[in-house]
Amino acid sequence: MSDSHMLRGDKIAATILAQGAELSSLKNAGGTELLWQAGPQWPRHAPLLFPIVGKLKNDTLRHAGKTYPMTQHGFARDRRFEWLEQGPRSCKLALTDDAETHARYPFAFRLEVTYAVDGADLDVAFDIVNTGSDTLPASLGGHPAFNWPLLPELPKDAYALTFASGEPAPIRRLKDGLMRPHAEPSPIEGKTLALSERLFDDDAMILDQVASRSVRFAAVQGPAVEVSWNGFRELGVWSKPGGAPFLCIEPWHGFASPAGFDGEFVDKPGLLHIAPGARLSLSYRIRVS
Repeated sequence: MSDSHMLRGDKIAATILAQGAELSSLKNAGGTELLWQAGPQWPRHAPLLFPIVGKLKNDTLRHAGKTYPMTQHGFARDRRFEWLEQGPRSCKLALTDDAETHARYPFAFRLEVTYAVDGADLDVAFDIVNTGSDTLPASLGGHPAFNWPLLPELPKDAYALTFASGEPAPIRRLKDGLMRPHAEPSPIEGKTLALSERLFDDDAMILDQVASRSVRFAAVQGPAVEVSWNGFRELGVWSKPGGAPFLCIEPWHGFASPAGFDGEFVDKPGLLHIAPGARLSLSYRIRVS
């Protein structure tokens, strides 16, 4: 099967890779590329985060008295998915546990990812299936990176994030990749986060009490991107510290281990727990205007 597949809608075009089931291009009706093109500052476009979001202490997963190596954001982004469907407006891919995943993650699973275009929307749907006989502990996250600025002639500080609801809750930050024990005041004013490179001097902003279910990334002119989500509980906002021409808007269910947590993986805060034989569905949508 092919390494990539293109979807074309009335107002949008998207390219999906078999490697990592990763979205690699997103263009509006005028042909403007909105997605970060994996430049030297960060060599990815929109990786899928599974079976963890963030980092575990010492990159180690502990389960039933054994330890397993598990690097940041998990292994799905580095695995080739199987094509299940390839149509003009939708495609579906899957990743299933095997000997390689068992060496890092001792659980049976099937992760299905469906991309579909409709008008100016790209829908990304996930189904996590527990194919084993024990409860499946997992996290899942999207990590789409958009060009920042979306138009090269505009300055980065012309852009803002506008949330659907007011966001008064404090945010969380990381230290050495792990969740700091204390929250800090949010830089969001009402519904608006004015964007600047300095926001990311301390790495990602993590909204673990996000009230909204959508956020719009735009300047006063030019294209805009709205990301909405269903089933995800947290939101990460990230650009590379020191400055890079992309902004990641990341719906998550899960987050990095708290700095003081070094226990059994099944007890890690933020996980999904999926019963044997059960299927859990989550999704997010990118709307281009």
